[in-house]
Amino acid sequence: MPITVYVTRDFEQMSDVAAQLVEAALSALQELKPQVVLGLATGNSPTGMYRHLARAANEGRLNSAAWKSFNLDEYIGLPGVNAQQRASHPESYTFFMIESLFGLLKRKPSEAYVPWGTLVEQRELLDALESNPSDWELKGQSKGKAVVIREDARSEYLQWVRRELLLPYTREIERSGGIDLQVLGVGGKGHVAFHESGIPFDVKGLLLVELDRVTQEHAVSDGHFPSLDDCPRYALSMSVDLAFQARSTLILANGSRKTEAISCSLLEPPTAEVPLSYVQTYADRGGEAILVLDEAAAAGLLAVSGTLAERGIELLDHR
Repeated sequence: MPITVYVTRDFEQMSDVAAQLVEAALSALQELKPQVVLGLATGNSPTGMYRHLARAANEGRLNSAAWKSFNLDEYIGLPGVNAQQRASHPESYTFFMIESLFGLLKRKPSEAYVPWGTLVEQRELLDALESNPSDWELKGQSKGKAVVIREDARSEYLQWVRRELLLPYTREIERSGGIDLQVLGVGGKGHVAFHESGIPFDVKGLLLVELDRVTQEHAVSDGHFPSLDDCPRYALSMSVDLAFQARSTLILANGSRKTEAISCSLLEPPTAEVPLSYVQTYADRGGEAILVLDEAAAAGLLAVSGTLAERGIELLDHR
């Protein structure tokens, strides 16, 4: 099982170690191909690493103009009267990527994709779902669920979401030759992007997701939205299957809120209840998985380093 875990002291060291690993990987890739395809995550965990990578690119060590990127997810239902206003909202992931990485680069990536959640009119989506219950089904064992739109849906709006927003994103990744290096964060329940805990692994592609209330509560407690009423109810998100189709994956996690999910993802059998546990399936089929964790997130693994070794997982302590 080709999984390597780097343990660091804190957020700053985690960001530095992750940036060194990504810089080395990108340097090697840009020697082999004219365009490097990246999968990018949002959230707090990758922000320090992104600053390091921007510096490396601006100093000429990396060719950011040769990057093509695909983000994992985007909210539906952000404030704004049109898609442009929603995309420029401070909590949109388009805004996040400009602020945290793209805006820091002297040479911009050749192409950058974020799932087109800001094109969705939330009221129209809700009306279409409520008026056409036979056009879709919910898949998931917990409160966050994938909304799977049927191929023969009668609702023109739901057909448009499926045809113009969900399917093309996956096709564009395929057309690009797949993702070379995917950056992932980890949610408190082990969710990856908005592939929520309990959504089956066989729900694939880009998903329309009804968000778990816990996910919404964390978004509020982390200061992203003033209340649950203001927090979006839906999002577009890569499934774990789509995210883990990358040839190499770097997973970042910091803080004690991630400890249990990290431990379960590596020490227990894969389960949809902990979406990150799909990393075991990914590694078994030959994917390269690297986890860079701070001390708090790694606490459960440090206590059982012998068990990790028995499972073929290499733990490197950089504290």
